[in-house]
Amino acid sequence: MKAIVGSPASWWRVALVTVGVLGLLSGTHRLTFYTSQTTVVALGYFGGVLYWSVRRGTSDPAAPRLRGAVTLWIMITMLVSHFVNNHGENPLPGLVDPDPATALVNRSTFLLHYVLPLMVLADWLAFGPRRVTRWSDLPLWLIWPTAYVVLSVFRAFAFPTAENRYPYGFLDPTEGGYGSVVVGVLRLAVGISLLGAALIGVDRLLGRRSAPAGSTGPAPDQAATSPAA
Repeated sequence: MKAIVGSPASWWRVALVTVGVLGLLSGTHRLTFYTSQTTVVALGYFGGVLYWSVRRGTSDPAAPRLRGAVTLWIMITMLVSHFVNNHGENPLPGLVDPDPATALVNRSTFLLHYVLPLMVLADWLAFGPRRVTRWSDLPLWLIWPTAYVVLSVFRAFAFPTAENRYPYGFLDPTEGGYGSVVVGVLRLAVGISLLGAALIGVDRLLGRRSAPAGSTGPAPDQAATSPAA
């Protein structure tokens, strides 16, 4: 227990879960949106990590290979929100909107679209275990974003009068047809794949730097961790 109380990783993850909960509770977030789903997944994962850390007496996360997937999924939330939905506009002015209700909504969105993803990314960069994730994990990481797109399009067909029929503009064929949707999704898939590869590459680079000289095995902080998720 002392190891958990004194662990920067554990305290960081407590703060991360707190930010996610505050973001969800301070706004209206429907589960049809990818943001809400990734937030719930991230909270479930890091909440589970904290629980098992206390049970096992170590700050090393359970299911360490899943941490990479969660990091990629939550980073997709931030990048799509900033560059696709907001067209790269600065979100900070909205935090001090003169209308208190609007400001509260903007702050909730800011927590989930920016603060939480950056905290998860910082967790990936700052804490181990290293070199647990495999390059072969990357295709598995893409299953859920792909499934989300497919199910969103199917939902639009099956329930044409549903609220938020197309949760994101790039899924809406109204103006450019389904050809534009396919092109947009393919571009997004390429970007996500490159981002996932970058996460794995950085993890391996950090693991190599932290490994003892001449060592070809796992990094020291990984020694007691099983490679299985």
